[in-house]
Amino acid sequence: MAFEETPAERREVTVRRAPKYVPFLILGALVGAAVAAAVAYGLPGDESFERGSVFGFFLVMFGAGGAVLGAVVALLLDRRSVKRQKRAIVEAVPDSEPDDGAQP
Repeated sequence: MAFEETPAERREVTVRRAPKYVPFLILGALVGAAVAAAVAYGLPGDESFERGSVFGFFLVMFGAGGAVLGAVVALLLDRRSVKRQKRAIVEAVPDSEPDDGAQP
C-alpha cells in the first residue's frame, strides 16, 4: 500500500483570545456575596431585623448585581479581543503514517 502525497490545504483563520463568561459571572457573584456580608454584618443596623435575614436580602441583591457586572466586564473584554484579532494562514499537515483504523 503506497502512501499518496496530497497537496496541503491552506485556509485563512481568525485568531483571538476570548474570555470565558462563566468564571466572570461566578467571580462577580462571589464579590457581591462578600459585599453583602460586609454590609449586613459590618454596619450597624436596626435591631428589629435579624442579621441573617438582612444578609440573605443583600446576598440576592449584591450577588445578582455582581454577576451582571462580571458579565459586563467579560463582554467588554470580548469586544476588546475582537478589535485585537489577527489573521493567520494555516496549512494542514498530513500524517506521516497512513491511518489503518486500529487503535493502540
